Amino acid sequence: MEVEQNLEVLIVDYSKRAQWLRAAVLGANDGLLSTSSLMMGIGAIHQDSKSMILTGIAGLVAGACSMAIGEFVSVYSQYDIEMSQLKRENATELFEEKKKKLPSPLQAAGASAFAFAIGAIVPLLGAAFVKDYHVRLGVMVAVVSLALLGFGGLSAYLGKAPFVKSSLRVLIGGWLAMGITFGFTKLVGVTGLYG
Repeated sequence: MEVEQNLEVLIVDYSKRAQWLRAAVLGANDGLLSTSSLMMGIGAIHQDSKSMILTGIAGLVAGACSMAIGEFVSVYSQYDIEMSQLKRENATELFEEKKKKLPSPLQAAGASAFAFAIGAIVPLLGAAFVKDYHVRLGVMVAVVSLALLGFGGLSAYLGKAPFVKSSLRVLIGGWLAMGITFGFTKLVGVTGLYG
């Protein structure tokens, strides 16, 4: 007796998921590093926690807005190009189906802003509850370092790259960004270029 089996094969497009995950990890890493570097830079010339926290909040808001607008413009440009291509192909029977698969500029903008904000919150939380200046800097470097290692590891996992090498690259890059910002701002403050 012959038994017919209806097998439904689900095809998952992992490349699109990987693009969104990669963008989210990069956005969070950018929020983490931009905000922590700004806070370290201000911390080089103002030792009070209020200045550092306000700088971090301004960095979070400005960075999230910038990321959202940049992502919106970029994805909308891609959307326009792909829509034009679909119209040129004149594939009316597949037009609506293909149109549904195009990226959403608003979704991309929202995801980018959210990811940036998540990363930016880390140094803010690290510095918010510590009154002593030197301890605050140490705590910030520690929590940001742990987050950088985490983002580096996640990037390695998503990209099937070597874990240690990828994590260390992100960590060292982060340390350089924070160190250069702190050092340069300190130099500007010491030389009198700053009020």
